[in-house]
Amino acid sequence: MKAIHFVFCLFAVLMLTTISGHAAAANEDFQAFLKKFTSSASFQYSRIHFPLKTPIALLEEDGETEKIFPFTREKWALLGEDVFKEERITDEEGGVYVSRFTVNNPKHKEFEAGYDESEASLRVVFELIDGKWYVTDCYTDWYNFDLPISELPETISTIAEENKAFEEMHP
Repeated sequence: MKAIHFVFCLFAVLMLTTISGHAAAANEDFQAFLKKFTSSASFQYSRIHFPLKTPIALLEEDGETEKIFPFTREKWALLGEDVFKEERITDEEGGVYVSRFTVNNPKHKEFEAGYDESEASLRVVFELIDGKWYVTDCYTDWYNFDLPISELPETISTIAEENKAFEEMHP
């Protein structure tokens, strides 16, 4: 009886190990995902969890009252592969522009870009969900506190035009 129990336990451990191995192997490769994400508008839209976690916060015309807008699909600016290039560039005035993955974990990645010693002008959060990568949050300078609420529709329209050009090149 002990031998049967031992064999059963050994079989159960083997099965769990095999299942865990297959689950890990089934996770989407981030670099392959990112290449497809930045080269196909339809794929990019399909891999963003709208509305994003952090809403867009703008100041009312009084300069003090904050108004919150959900970060939805029509506000998303499609991102090409050049956006995610990790680099450090010094401009003519001596400013240093840095773009890199600031968090690079197996299930969570964060990309930030902006001038050194300033807040990031772009921050994109990727999470591995059920073996696939998704964007779950983003901050972009398109929608910073300096943008008057009255200019939000125009900004969304400009993004739509740029997205249309991206979609034509990268359907």
